[in-house]
Amino acid sequence: MTRHFNFCAGPAALPTAVLERARDELLDYQGRGLSVMEMSHRSEAFVAIAETAERDLRDLLAIPDNYRVLFLQGGASMQFAMLPYNLLGQGGTPNYLYTGIWGKKAIAEARHLVGAHIAAESDQGLTTVPRQAEIALSEDAAYLHYTSNETIGGLAFDYVPEAPVPVVCDMSSSILSEPLDVSKFGVIYAGAQKNIGPAGLTLAIVRDDLLDRALPQTPSMFNYRLMAENGSMYNTPPSYAWYLAGLVFQWLKRDVGGLEAMAEINARKAAKLYGAIDASDFYSNPIAERNRSRMNVPFVLADDALNGAFLAEAEAAGLLNLKGHRSVGGMRASLYNAVPEAAVDTLVAFMADFEKRRG
Repeated sequence: MTRHFNFCAGPAALPTAVLERARDELLDYQGRGLSVMEMSHRSEAFVAIAETAERDLRDLLAIPDNYRVLFLQGGASMQFAMLPYNLLGQGGTPNYLYTGIWGKKAIAEARHLVGAHIAAESDQGLTTVPRQAEIALSEDAAYLHYTSNETIGGLAFDYVPEAPVPVVCDMSSSILSEPLDVSKFGVIYAGAQKNIGPAGLTLAIVRDDLLDRALPQTPSMFNYRLMAENGSMYNTPPSYAWYLAGLVFQWLKRDVGGLEAMAEINARKAAKLYGAIDASDFYSNPIAERNRSRMNVPFVLADDALNGAFLAEAEAAGLLNLKGHRSVGGMRASLYNAVPEAAVDTLVAFMADFEKRRG
């Protein structure tokens, strides 16, 4: 069996150690004679898995006691709708910072329900994020939402926006990549399929005082309070994805050494790739340096006619999923936690060789 280097934006690479443990426990979990995916979510064994996963996540992020951790379904895209349902029960208008495609989708979903105010937005080319001084909330702002890292455009916030209302953040592609001060946020949410685990699971970290602000018409499955009171098991949860996420949390704590160590690794990976791009006249990245994402690095070739050859040769070299999103084209290397430093070294060497032969 050969494992290649996977730069997919999501579903993304998982740590090899996690996959190996899941393989070993697949048919018989800890001598119980069945797989986790066959186990009742109400069973003592699975409740222990769920509780351990939450405890490890709380340790990693130093989550304060006055926050609930919810293990949900529907992806971050469902959170686009769940947020206004859960946070507008006291009135007001949701406010958004627009910095890319995922922020745009969140805004559109809010407008389906109540409308939205854009408090600030990126430049026309989406190459920088708005600064704190540019944020202009509506007078009736209920919350301020932003996307910490735009996966498609590779645009990342270099600060946490401040506001006199709850700050809500989509951290789908940045969570667990570095230490985080959870207390600065009212709600943090993230689809799992980048740094948490497999697709099918979504995390929401919700401050206690925001659990009772839901609109009366909020569907039961959307209600944060109801999910919190039922331990994220109001219905059958994505149990196997929850289990795998728990293994990822253990890997981060025990194998990596926590989020400070993970941040150092991620910084080195990104610096190597951006360094190779900046040193070349053949490759380029349009994002302002202070807002360059460490997780998603888009780049283009000087000649688009070579894109097909680049991707074909990269795949033959064991470098997978480097094609940019269809909306922007070019290339994109996603450097999530589970992508090893060796993968970046191999990619940088390949890029240099391709430029030498084709540039």
